[in-house]
Amino acid sequence: MEKEKSTKIQMVFGYAVCLVAVITFLICASSMVYSLIDLTDPINAYRTYGKEAPSLASYNNYKVDIIKSLDSGHNLELDDETMKSMYEAAKQDAISKVKHDAYRSVFVNGLIIIITVILFLFFWMWLKKLARKTA
Repeated sequence: MEKEKSTKIQMVFGYAVCLVAVITFLICASSMVYSLIDLTDPINAYRTYGKEAPSLASYNNYKVDIIKSLDSGHNLELDDETMKSMYEAAKQDAISKVKHDAYRSVFVNGLIIIITVILFLFFWMWLKKLARKTA
């Protein structure tokens, strides 16, 4: 009686681990897909929310946003060449941030996926052995 109860608890534990591994796998796989999509087009994946962040959609959008953000009493001369270099620097910064975040996400989620597959396979085989012992 005691051995049968212990076996049932082991089986419940094994199936619970397998279920958690499958759910974790699915969550990490979907997150990895989002990160891979972000890597294909990092400038459109870059999002800044707030009125102070200039748009990086195009140089003209960036220029308009910068001009709007300047105080009326400013003594700053922004020629087109300076504005263009500011835009390119901001654009490269945005791209590098998105790429860094996406690569980090791909690495971490890939590692978790490998761990979940190993856990699932180990416990699934353990459950098969346990089922053979009880049968």
